[in-house]
Amino acid sequence: MIRCQVCGLTNLDALHHCQRCGSPISKRIPNSLSHTWAFLIAAAILYIPANLLPMLVITKFEDRAPDTIFSGVVALINSGMVPIGLLVFVASILIPLIKIIGLVILLLNAHGILHSNIIHLSRLYRFIELVGRWSMLDVFMVSVLMGLVRFRVLEIRAGHGATAFACVVVLTLLASNTFDPRLMWDRYLEKTQL
Repeated sequence: MIRCQVCGLTNLDALHHCQRCGSPISKRIPNSLSHTWAFLIAAAILYIPANLLPMLVITKFEDRAPDTIFSGVVALINSGMVPIGLLVFVASILIPLIKIIGLVILLLNAHGILHSNIIHLSRLYRFIELVGRWSMLDVFMVSVLMGLVRFRVLEIRAGHGATAFACVVVLTLLASNTFDPRLMWDRYLEKTQL
């Protein structure tokens, strides 16, 4: 039996197209590893400008103050908002980095380069899937701030770092969605049968 990746219907193994939606079906996601590598490399490249370029540019009385993610975390902690600063640090800096490193580990195991515990790898994959969408918290915060603060003396704009960060989040989501975890199990079964 093969599950359709589009509509979720379980089809017979002998069929080449889904009985419900007509989409091509296969036992594994076609080109899963190459697509995941492409999205992951692009996310890793954009992770650098996402953290170095300003996320917010606050203009107050013609005085511009650009803030990167890290400088925003430091400002939140210095102003006494430690829990919010830690939340932004985890959601905006740590989670994307953990996702990138975790997906590299999963890909290297699927290629047979690393040989880790398959149960731990499955838990890592589920963790990446679970926390992935929470990285959009920072982009959401920037958009809410831009919408709420529109005074003549104070203006908040999204910087180029916000665009790069949003791209990192989307690319890591796409990388985790195109990765087929069954490839790790295939490699594990090959290794145990030898």
